[in-house]
Amino acid sequence: MNLLNSWIILRSTQFSLKGGIVVVIRLILLALVLFNFQAAYSGDEILSGDCISGMAAGHPCQDVDLGARLDLKTSGIRAASGNDISGWTDRETGREYALMGLSSKTAFVDITDPQNPIHLGDLRTHTNNSLWRDISVYGHYAFIVSEASDHGMQIFDLHQLRDVDSSPAVEFEETAHYDQFGSAHTITINEDTATAYAVGSDTCDAGMHVVDVSDPLEPVFLTCVDRSIFTPVMTTSIQHGEDYTHETQCVIYHGPDERYKGDEVCVCSNADTVNIVNMTNKAAPVQISVTDYPGLGYTHQGWLTEDHRFFFLGDELDEINFGHNTKTLIWDMQDLENPTLMGSYEHATKSIDHNMYVKGDYLYQANYEAGLRVLDVSDIENVHEVAFFDTIPDSDQARFEGAWGVFPFYESGTVVISNINGYLFVLRPSL
Repeated sequence: MNLLNSWIILRSTQFSLKGGIVVVIRLILLALVLFNFQAAYSGDEILSGDCISGMAAGHPCQDVDLGARLDLKTSGIRAASGNDISGWTDRETGREYALMGLSSKTAFVDITDPQNPIHLGDLRTHTNNSLWRDISVYGHYAFIVSEASDHGMQIFDLHQLRDVDSSPAVEFEETAHYDQFGSAHTITINEDTATAYAVGSDTCDAGMHVVDVSDPLEPVFLTCVDRSIFTPVMTTSIQHGEDYTHETQCVIYHGPDERYKGDEVCVCSNADTVNIVNMTNKAAPVQISVTDYPGLGYTHQGWLTEDHRFFFLGDELDEINFGHNTKTLIWDMQDLENPTLMGSYEHATKSIDHNMYVKGDYLYQANYEAGLRVLDVSDIENVHEVAFFDTIPDSDQARFEGAWGVFPFYESGTVVISNINGYLFVLRPSL
């Protein structure tokens, strides 16, 4: 087991051991950032290939062409590893961009031509390097957080990308900065309400640090969703319910539960529970429900269907703890006060599922060593895989290597994957 695998498993215990282990964990983080992750590939920096007879440029695939594979670890500001990814489309020019986090920077890549991506430039981390960096977009601004100490939230005007059109990559400066928290695990923005949710931060009991970003250059703190809101649930005399939020999705709810239609609702993955919070009144958030489930490893991240009827959840440690194949949990959300785990989809792979997003009838997953997996979720009783692209061709184990993040929301149909080894994959599914 490599250092990254050891670290992530250890991290899953840190919030149930609130004391001195955090210091040890931060020291391990520093060691990991300095560790030189080696790329799993050789050959040209940019590689492309159609998916023919189950292979694309040496990568196992099904109905997914490789537009390009680009090493962002060695291009521009050097980095030790890659992490999460987001995207942006310039509505005036139609150009599409990938925004990829790495240990030392955020990289900006023009992917308008999927076979010829252009690494335009990098924004250096605000303080230290970190394994974790996360990006969310509101309007033409990127908001960037990291688990680096004292990092805060970087704000970057994406219109700057219009002024760069060729290599080598330039180094950008941040447009603005928000310092009301230091470190944060991820950030989610509800564009309908111009509200940013920084989660897993060093404030708000590591719950949700809520910020008004309606003026992107002057963010305003709104409230905390902390242990005063996140109440626990008791199961067989064991208390479940962390105040730590690992990931969240916040929406204006339009699902089947009439009591909450039109409200702003956040579905939070809180390490050992799924917590649903009503955020309509920012001054007085209310927890709607908190639910645990059998086979719990680590409640990591999930996404609602577009009709808000179902919720797909990835548990980050169940494959390791229980030895089963990759499993996607399916929740019935018709009653937000009593969400029900209705079943699961078990993959043919052994890898760990990580981050997933719904677009239309499809669920796009970044499943570490199994790479991109695309599930047809149009019939909840018949969820099935329809496409994949393996970013780690020679391995499919339950380890923390391979695909970290996926962004499937470009109108062109392009999908981008960020790999832990620092590679950006620009993909073209045929669905």
